[in-house]
Amino acid sequence: MPNYTDLKHITDAGARGRVIDGLLRLREGLAAEVPARSATDSLLLATWNIREFDSGKYGFRPLESYFYLAEIMSRFDLVAVQEVRDGLYPLQRIRRHLGSWWDFLVTDVTLGRSGNTERMAYLFDRRKVDFTGLAAELVLPEPAGATDDVVQFARSPYVASFRAGWAYLTLATVHIYYGTGTADDPRRLREITALAKLIAKNARGLSGAPQYEPGQPPRPGNVLILGDFNIFNRRDVTMRAITDAGFLVPDELQAVPGSNVAKDRHYDQIAYYEKLTALQPTGRAGVFDFYRHVYTLDQEADYAGERAERPGRSFKDWRTYRMSDHLPMWIEFGIDDGTQYLRAQR
Repeated sequence: MPNYTDLKHITDAGARGRVIDGLLRLREGLAAEVPARSATDSLLLATWNIREFDSGKYGFRPLESYFYLAEIMSRFDLVAVQEVRDGLYPLQRIRRHLGSWWDFLVTDVTLGRSGNTERMAYLFDRRKVDFTGLAAELVLPEPAGATDDVVQFARSPYVASFRAGWAYLTLATVHIYYGTGTADDPRRLREITALAKLIAKNARGLSGAPQYEPGQPPRPGNVLILGDFNIFNRRDVTMRAITDAGFLVPDELQAVPGSNVAKDRHYDQIAYYEKLTALQPTGRAGVFDFYRHVYTLDQEADYAGERAERPGRSFKDWRTYRMSDHLPMWIEFGIDDGTQYLRAQR
């Protein structure tokens, strides 16, 4: 449960009442759509591109937004976050709301115009998830005989390894170059193809699982890619670049709507390489539409004062700088492999 003590800092009674009502609606919506967290049986994994988090491009997010963001994140065990901007205070503030048992890993700022001074991060509940030590930003290797510099990712993918229950998992979170508003932008396709092939080629070394335990065979880990791939449709060539490299999107996620606000674009994805070990989909997954509960269209008049500080944006667009233009995508995995392990010891 998040920490609500900072509600006292919202001194306007009307605004505080609005936030409390919003939190109550969020809690009800999350309880209806997302499974309850367990102590040992399951892992709730999510990915979320949080728009300009927090650049102040259209005004820095108020305390109200942080309450809502934290309420949503608190429903999961491990969250990959894209589009964190140069300041670390957004992550620090989110952790304050989530509780001291939460932690985060974050990259440095990606330089260059296409990098947009962004970072990528993982937030995780240490009561459930252990960081196992591997954290690295990926760069493309130079091909043998190359004479020109290799064009790198617009934003370096971020790899980190974790353990939850019986499962070891290595995640690579991405924010792939968008470019033109077409489904097969050439640079976007090159980035996705290069990422999928690079991770697949090095999956064994990235698995995150112990390579040797006395008296036991090596235990394989799990390698997953997740984040904002800017894939328009699951039938596009950009999606095939992932699956052709050996990655699989769980069936549960293939049935969910798009992760943009209109739910007609499949920008965000979660996929695993070849097979899973001690990490089994439970059949529950989705995208969570927080705009059904907070910053709803019928609340436009409530935010007229805030919007006046940064005119020129419709309410529908303005609110995406308070929350996001992406919806969080999530999936539940079972992580208790004890029964299978015991049967294998016979």
